[in-house]
Amino acid sequence: MKLALVRQKYNPYGGAERFVERALAALALQNSQAAQASTTPDQKIHTTLITRQWQGPAEQNVLMCNPFYLGRLWRDRGFSYSVQAIVAEGRFDLVQSHERIPGCDIYRAGDGVHATWLALRGRGQSAFMRLATILHPWHRYTLAAESAMFRDLRLKAVICNSRMVRDDIANRFDVAESKLHVIYNGVDLQLFHPSLRETHRHNVRANLGIAEAAPFFLYVGSGFERKGVPQLLHAFALMKNKAAQLLIVGQDKKQKNMERLASTLGLVQRVQFVGGQNDVKPFYGAADAFVLPTLYDPFPNAALEALACGLPVITSTTCGVAEFIRNGKNGYVGNAHDEVQLAHHLDALSVPGASERMREHARSSVAHLGVERMAEQLITLYQTLITPPL
Repeated sequence: MKLALVRQKYNPYGGAERFVERALAALALQNSQAAQASTTPDQKIHTTLITRQWQGPAEQNVLMCNPFYLGRLWRDRGFSYSVQAIVAEGRFDLVQSHERIPGCDIYRAGDGVHATWLALRGRGQSAFMRLATILHPWHRYTLAAESAMFRDLRLKAVICNSRMVRDDIANRFDVAESKLHVIYNGVDLQLFHPSLRETHRHNVRANLGIAEAAPFFLYVGSGFERKGVPQLLHAFALMKNKAAQLLIVGQDKKQKNMERLASTLGLVQRVQFVGGQNDVKPFYGAADAFVLPTLYDPFPNAALEALACGLPVITSTTCGVAEFIRNGKNGYVGNAHDEVQLAHHLDALSVPGASERMREHARSSVAHLGVERMAEQLITLYQTLITPPL
């Protein structure tokens, strides 16, 4: 089976890119196991990554597709046209796109629904900013491309990484229910494990100047506006427990603005920004809880990793991982715009022993989402799509 995966640009801190890397690694492992078991060659999956910019594993088969452009509208449109031309050549059995490109066999909706994101974002914008967003050429193009992709008769399947995304697509677009497949992101359950606490808690806290007994909350994510950092800072200032500490991990061009906001709110001694990090495992090991009050997030890998590490998660109703959270059991779910409610949830997990009591349930809630299961589900889907009906 010749499979092409389409992702325009690699960001080492991006969730979609990490999904692609995990999927490729899992498929490679499946191929290796199949070879050892002497299975027939036609059961193997040969993957090619079609991309404009990639910094992943050197052994990966990569097809570079980087036409000249000026601005992101030209960039996205040019990449889309180039990918469609490659698909038309018929060199692949299946093409799975992680971008909104009509004509591919599979679309993985890892970025969710753009129309929904704009609607949710608009709730916090002024009337002028909402109008500016509606008229913005790039948003207009993206909305049109999204709609055209879901209408395209060549679309065989949509991989949804949460029930939230599946239901949203079903409600907004005329896509047959049989084409919508929920396949959750896989997590390495050996790397992301509660044992990280014993390995990293003391040293990381000492390096950050955080006391052993202080409630320590962790945020991981790029795109501070979308993932609720302003609301998180305001909620942190409203907390009753002023000993609580917050670490913000993530690369964002608005980091300086967020640092100024933290200073204005009197949080300089309680909030630290450390930028993007290649390895976040030590921070999971040091933290007591994970917080991501995102305005919209289909299924954040960081929240999945945190749960796998035994951290209770505070998130929003507009986050795909919310379907795994049970209030008071392994975290809390609330309204992304309700800073008072968020402060209450933060205080609830600041009570001595509260997060510790949730660790086992946090881990068990995602213990079935290993990378191997994700690979098995993907392979089953691929085989179903290329097998002619009886």
